[in-house]
Amino acid sequence: MLRKLLLATIAMTALSGLSSAPARAQGHAGTPQEQNACSRDASRLCRKDLGNDNAVQACLQANRARLSKSCRKVFESHGM
Repeated sequence: MLRKLLLATIAMTALSGLSSAPARAQGHAGTPQEQNACSRDASRLCRKDLGNDNAVQACLQANRARLSKSCRKVFESHGM
């Protein structure tokens, strides 16, 4: 149970800033599939930034070459 809560928190943190500007204005934090696609990458590559949405997004973008294929597709789908 605690593991699921931790993963959900990581996923929400990692993706809360990934959406495009219009979607962000509507409070969109990524679909559950998008969150799942990047949660492991956020945990693996950006652990020190967890809790800071903008820092996690910047970290994932800076590590784009190391992202999983599924997370890379999330960024691409948002024009990033």
